[in-house]
Amino acid sequence: MKVRHRLEALLVRIVCVLVRLLPMPAVRRLGHGIGRLGYLLEGARRRTALENLASAFPGRTARERRQLARAVFSHFGGLLFELIKFGTWSRERMLAAVEAEGEERVHQALAQGRGVLFFTGHFGYWEIHAMAHALRIEPISLLVRPLDNQQLDAMLEEIRTRTGNTLIPRRGAVRRILRDLAAGRGIAILIDQHLHEADAVHVGFFQRRAATTSAFAALALRTGAPVIPVFALPLPRGRYRLIYEHPVEPPLADTPDAVREFTQRCTDVLEMYVRRNPELWMWMHRRWRDPGSGIEEPGTGVRDPGTANQEPGTAGSRIPDPGSRERADV
Repeated sequence: MKVRHRLEALLVRIVCVLVRLLPMPAVRRLGHGIGRLGYLLEGARRRTALENLASAFPGRTARERRQLARAVFSHFGGLLFELIKFGTWSRERMLAAVEAEGEERVHQALAQGRGVLFFTGHFGYWEIHAMAHALRIEPISLLVRPLDNQQLDAMLEEIRTRTGNTLIPRRGAVRRILRDLAAGRGIAILIDQHLHEADAVHVGFFQRRAATTSAFAALALRTGAPVIPVFALPLPRGRYRLIYEHPVEPPLADTPDAVREFTQRCTDVLEMYVRRNPELWMWMHRRWRDPGSGIEEPGTGVRDPGTANQEPGTAGSRIPDPGSRERADV
């Protein structure tokens, strides 16, 4: 094991001991402070965040974008510390720290008997949302990418599964997802990371082409599982609001472009939340890469170069492996 990995694991263990001694509001403040320190030290990620913010919000001044970037780093520092603290609580204490909006939409979707596909992005408190969801409604399966550091990955897995959720590694996940959906189980997937072009559709995200997983929409179209966007926002005094949005409706027609259109609809919901609370999204991720040339789709500003050759009936065809060529670097 690499020395760096050992040091990272040791640091996290020290943090785990520390956060047990502090109330959640203090943990949040401490995490925010560590995040702001990261803004100063992580030059490459800071530059990526500022470049992304300049493109997404050209009307804001450079000073405003720097303030926003600092807030982003602050949030993600807090997110890590709060997740560790949340994971130390009893189930009763976890439930007392959250309130929910739109839970009836989940119950209505589950009643259809086809499972439910939940999606969100690296936004807000998605990890805490998943843990609380298992207690308020029922456990779900989380599509995850294992961390490079095996010790940290084991620690994170223990936290993620503490309330009854199970993990599905992204690589080779399709068969397991189909089985869980057929059993009426919920599946949670993040849809906001850059994906290798061969396995992606290109959709508009902040008016730029973003290579996005096609597997999520393909799964929804093939299985008929309802698709529900979910988001978790911070509340004062170390509490959280869980939001279950209206289900995203699939395209009416089964066309060669159905996967891209459905993916765009889901991405639009995510963008709406990121625009409302830009400090809660991971701007330091290299979400937009040069995808090469492409002809614009009328009304969207983007076109997936591969959709012209896609066969009708995409919903029933091969579903791409959602993690086969994922690029999670930031």
